[in-house]
Amino acid sequence: MHGSTRGEGCFSFMRLDIADKNMDRNLHLLTTYRATLADIARNAPLAESLSLLLSALEEQAPGISGAILVPDREGGRAPLLAAPGLPQDCIDAIDAIDAIDAIDAIGTMPLTADVSGHSAAPALEDSPGWRSLQDIFSRHDLLACGALPLLNAGGAPLGCLLLLTQKNAPRADWPRQTATEFAGLAALAIERDADRRRMLAAEEAARRSEAGMRRMALAIEGSATGIWDRNIATGEIDYSSGWKALLGYTDAEISDRIEDSYARVHPDDLAFVQETIKAHWEGKTENYAVEHRVRCKDSSYKWISSRGKVVSRAADGKPLRMIGTTTDISAMRALSERLQQSVDLVTCLTNEVPGLAYQYRRLPDGDESFTYVSEGVRDIYELTPAQIGAGVAPLHSLIHPDDFAAYRVALAASGAGLQRLHLEFRVNLPRQGVRWRQIDARPRRLPDGGTLWHGFVTDVTERKRLELELQAQAAIDFLTQIPNRRCFMARMEEELARIRRAIGKPSAVLMCDLDNFKAINDSYGHATGDLVLKHFAGILQAALRKNDSAGRIGGEEFAVVLPGADLAEAHVFAQRVQQQLVATPLRAGRQTIAVTVSIGIAMMTDADADADAALSRSDTALYCAKENGRNRISIAVECAAEFTGQKLQAG
Repeated sequence: MHGSTRGEGCFSFMRLDIADKNMDRNLHLLTTYRATLADIARNAPLAESLSLLLSALEEQAPGISGAILVPDREGGRAPLLAAPGLPQDCIDAIDAIDAIDAIDAIGTMPLTADVSGHSAAPALEDSPGWRSLQDIFSRHDLLACGALPLLNAGGAPLGCLLLLTQKNAPRADWPRQTATEFAGLAALAIERDADRRRMLAAEEAARRSEAGMRRMALAIEGSATGIWDRNIATGEIDYSSGWKALLGYTDAEISDRIEDSYARVHPDDLAFVQETIKAHWEGKTENYAVEHRVRCKDSSYKWISSRGKVVSRAADGKPLRMIGTTTDISAMRALSERLQQSVDLVTCLTNEVPGLAYQYRRLPDGDESFTYVSEGVRDIYELTPAQIGAGVAPLHSLIHPDDFAAYRVALAASGAGLQRLHLEFRVNLPRQGVRWRQIDARPRRLPDGGTLWHGFVTDVTERKRLELELQAQAAIDFLTQIPNRRCFMARMEEELARIRRAIGKPSAVLMCDLDNFKAINDSYGHATGDLVLKHFAGILQAALRKNDSAGRIGGEEFAVVLPGADLAEAHVFAQRVQQQLVATPLRAGRQTIAVTVSIGIAMMTDADADADAALSRSDTALYCAKENGRNRISIAVECAAEFTGQKLQAG
């Protein structure tokens, strides 16, 4: 490695060649040297000192312009500190580029390297920063003829000195010895300036630290906090007055021995405290921090938070000194315990009450999640809190496919209008099977535009089962277990709507009345009469096709609607019912009771105002059957001609 510019430069004035014929040059260098030292002594601005140096250099070497670059490694630039002989636009252009790599490359070159033409070092020619500099010089008709590193006392690069000539000027050797001397002076000025700035920064940091310590002391004094300073080697610990006051002691009432300090720690906390401090001594933790109970002067215990750090270690790493603070956190602990009790109570209540308490959040971007679920989720959805907390997909997969769309629509509507969410839906659970769930929740808008629901989900499966049973009971005749009049008439209205909608084939309507039913009741009793009604209802149900419907209209009257059937098909159906009834008389105990039925038939068409119109016509036809001797089938008068034609066509 080459020698230091400092050694070869400024100190060479101490060994000037007396035989040198150019005494003016030596006197000029000596004057410049003294001026530079004077600038350093009076802390003159660095740029000013370097500009004076370069001006002196340019005076000694006509036709040469100097430029000093010092890298700003944090900012990624190499600001031009001094270049008195260059135009301002050239200085601005150099100041705007990153030439640090060029400075580093110059730092590896010989002290008096020629950088013109092809004689420059390869490392410099490969430098993007040097190429940028060359481009700037070329635009200003300048040519770099020399480059010298500016090194500190240890040989590390501080910057570089560039020597420039006019591009078209006659080529001449540049003053290597003079430039080297001036480079040494520049390096000295730069290093001393850096030392001065470091010293000023240290002084400022010290002032800030001192002010910070004063502020910290004032803050600590009023914050129920004390300071301790432990000499680990001697087992002594020094407490501030504020620390002693925390426990109710005066300055003279407490010893400085660590053994006494440990004696004040609650027995249940002592081992934990000692293990924590030992771990910090061994370097396992960056800081010492522990909360524990400590005995006060009045023998009561107080919760404290103690924090500290080893600030001094021996050469072998053993801790020597430790400093820290202690804060009274008794009130905070009491509040924390009360809050925890409240949380435990609410959690216990939500976990013990049948059902699922939950908190559900939807963000403005549509992302949704359960931020809280009670233990009831295990029964309501057969999921764990962790599963449903990880995402909503597990729940969505359990919702019955026929109910999922309604579930999402209801949730979206509730969030959009901030309306109460009330929804009943089915879930298909692995263990319980299909179950009914009911959600009740209230939403509120969050500051970020999202929505938060607090709600409760209950199991309503049993209630839904009872509702279905009640609905069935309301529609089914209790005795015969076939639809009652209201249910049958609703079915008739549906069939009439179908006929009108599809302009389809009319349907046949039959009215059936058990013959001599009053006599059966009078002779055998009402219990037997009920058996007769159930017996006929069974025969009627057995004769129906898939889409046919039958119902008990009242007493011993029954009605049938045969969708799409004509009069002939209805007549065949009526005959089949009569024949089956005759073929299977009711057996009640030892008695056999023969039963017959009269039937009236009418057609329901799209011209009917309502279902009652067709039923009324079939009832009129039934009356005719009764009048003609019972156990007969009668066709409504307005249908008689049509029925005759159908019979003739069938024959």
